Amino acid sequence: MLTSELLPKLPSVFYEPELRNEMLTHGKFLQVNKGDTLIKEGQYLDFLPIVISGEIRVFQQKEDKEILLYYVREGQTCMMSLSAAYFNNTSTSYGVATDSSEIFVFPTSMAREWQLKYPSWNEFLIKTFRSRYDELLGAFESVAFDSIEKRLMTYLLNRATQENSKKIIISHQDLAYELGTNRVVVSRILKGFEQQGKLKLFRGSIQLR
Repeated sequence: MLTSELLPKLPSVFYEPELRNEMLTHGKFLQVNKGDTLIKEGQYLDFLPIVISGEIRVFQQKEDKEILLYYVREGQTCMMSLSAAYFNNTSTSYGVATDSSEIFVFPTSMAREWQLKYPSWNEFLIKTFRSRYDELLGAFESVAFDSIEKRLMTYLLNRATQENSKKIIISHQDLAYELGTNRVVVSRILKGFEQQGKLKLFRGSIQLR
């Protein structure tokens, strides 16, 4: 594909023409499938990703539990990856595509160089760290102060709003991973919600009322 066709695919927040051209020179677009692992815990990162379309789920795994940190969506990058790359540390989290996605990847060395040359890159970094900080703080407050019942229903309502559908395709086990609990607890709470008339359970999906 010609450079003139690829340039519009880059996020518009990078407004310097020189930066956009350098991004295409040193980076590349990748197509990934649902369930593909882009980043693993303990991995040294020689690249950084920016999501062009689709979504990446970033989480930590402890024994048989997963702790959701945040999602990386269109025009965003992964704060945990940025931190690991800038300080030459290994990744402390996993990044897995939740859907078929297009990712722009580029060498970590370029990120440091662009920080010295381009204001829009610095603005992007600051906004990334600020938005992720707010998300993680919100997640901490939810875990610390909200009941698991409230967290579960809030998750379902947010997911329904995001997908513009009251039918949510998700298993009880995946819900447990999202909330950092176990499947038995999730199934018990969902059954209670169903008895209260708040939702209807199906195999592999949940229908909100």
